[in-house]
Amino acid sequence: MNIATHTPWTLRRATATDTADVATCAANAFRIYIARLGVAPRPMTRDYGQAIAHTQVWVATQQKETVAALLLDVTDEGFLIDVIAVLPQHQGTGVGRALLELAEREAARQGHASIYLYTNEKMTENLALYQRIGYVEYKRETLEGRTRVYLRKPLQ
Repeated sequence: MNIATHTPWTLRRATATDTADVATCAANAFRIYIARLGVAPRPMTRDYGQAIAHTQVWVATQQKETVAALLLDVTDEGFLIDVIAVLPQHQGTGVGRALLELAEREAARQGHASIYLYTNEKMTENLALYQRIGYVEYKRETLEGRTRVYLRKPLQ
């Protein structure tokens, strides 16, 4: 028996016309961390026009509104989830999980055996989520007074 699952959002590759919406999504998603970090988190200051032109950027839209964004890249270390941003009012709806699953499918489709990401050590709720879904810490690095925690997940 086939049961179609209906999601309230559409996942698609971002285009240049999505630049402002992706930037706004990231700013709203990461704003809560400014007080904790003492500075704006890196995803708030990215040039998303450049990212859309040169990396793999995806958006989740709902009724023409961008509710989440995902920036993927391939680096010397492998397939990277560079930014995942979900508007606060859409957190907990499953859209972030859908984007993470999309990232894992894309990494596997592109021939990668694992996927990695990093987050600030002070973003403890993100660390807990990533570890719950199979990401394992493999490195910490301090840059400009911020400590990044790197996590990797093997793909089947």
